[in-house]
Amino acid sequence: MTNNQSSRMEVPQAKAAMDKFKMEVANELGVPLKQGYNGDLTSAQNGSVGGEMVRQMIKRQEEEMSGR
Repeated sequence: MTNNQSSRMEVPQAKAAMDKFKMEVANELGVPLKQGYNGDLTSAQNGSVGGEMVRQMIKRQEEEMSGR
């Protein structure tokens, strides 16, 4: 269960970019994610998308930090 406080984005303008990023990652992984309800997907499928998103964000941040 999530509450509104923990699931709120700190930068509301980033929501569209994050949604686009999520769809791109799902497509790369072959997960049939769609806009709206995705209750037909398994936890493993959804988790793979979230995990890959985090991996890519960490990689990008590390690359950015090493370039300074």
